[in-house]
Amino acid sequence: MRVGIYARVSTHDQQTLPLQLKAMRQYIRQRKWKLVEEVEEVGSGSNQRPKREELMKAARRREVDAIVVWKLDRWGRSLPDLISSLAELRDLGIAFVSLTEALDFTTSAGRAMIGLLSVFAEFERDMIRERVKAGIAQARAEGKPHGRPRTAATKASEVKHLYKKGWNKSRIARELGISRGSVIGMLK
Repeated sequence: MRVGIYARVSTHDQQTLPLQLKAMRQYIRQRKWKLVEEVEEVGSGSNQRPKREELMKAARRREVDAIVVWKLDRWGRSLPDLISSLAELRDLGIAFVSLTEALDFTTSAGRAMIGLLSVFAEFERDMIRERVKAGIAQARAEGKPHGRPRTAATKASEVKHLYKKGWNKSRIARELGISRGSVIGMLK
């Protein structure tokens, strides 16, 4: 089995990188797998993880049969991100192993675990959605405004005044710092 390993550290946590790499290499040797790609990334909670994406591209090209990480939180930025990337790997037929949590998705128990993680991710999304809806309802009940602030609407009289002076819509928008679409909407 051709394996890619992914090691990531936060800037404040850099001393664990050699530990992660050593543990993953040892695991691969014990399983008699072949290490074909080793990816190291440094970054704290970033939405952009270009090295991880490179490894995902290698998986899509079928250059690796498995990906090994030291810990799940090293791979996923959030629970939904973790679930979606693991589901993609599963659909590609790429095995995934997380050493610290002893999750090996090459086994039936590991595959069952990804199903449970998916259920919890969906539950989390539903709970967030319900809290947001409840917060919006509460704000409306208290008469508080909801949504984006109406910044352009406060300039309606200025828009009409400048338009009557002969200014075109683009110039009005630039002058007042609002979009041309807002200007057009106010002049209808």
